[in-house]
Amino acid sequence: MRRRALFLFSALLLRAEGKRLRGKLMAGRKLMVGDKAVALMGDEAVAKVLDDERLIGAELEVEGATTGDGSFEIDGIHTKPVYTFIKGERLGVSYWCEICYIRTYSPGKCWCCQEDTKLDPKDPNTPDRKP
Repeated sequence: MRRRALFLFSALLLRAEGKRLRGKLMAGRKLMVGDKAVALMGDEAVAKVLDDERLIGAELEVEGATTGDGSFEIDGIHTKPVYTFIKGERLGVSYWCEICYIRTYSPGKCWCCQEDTKLDPKDPNTPDRKP
C-alpha cells in the first residue's frame, strides 16, 4: 500500500511539474518532434490553436504531460501553454482584436465586435495589453 501511495504521489508530482515538447506543428493536431509525429490533445480552446492554419508548419513549444498512449496532453489554455518561435525568439501564441483592443489565447471571432482576431505572438513577459 505504501509503495502504491508513493507511486501515485510521484505521478502527481511529475504531472504538476509539467513538461515541454518542441517541434513543427502538422495538420491533424500533431507535432513533429525529430522524426516522430506526436499526437496532441487539449481543451477546446487549445484545440482551436492547434487547428489554426496560420500555425501549421510553425515551430511550436507546448507545455503539458505525456499520456500513457504516447500522446501529449497540453495544459489548459488559462496557463498560456503554447509558444511559437519567430527569428529564434520564444513568443506566446495569442490573438488580438484591432478594433476592441482585446487579447485572447485561442483564435476566432472577437467576443465584442465579432470580427476575426489576428494572430499576434507576444513576449510572455509583457502585459496582455498593447502599448
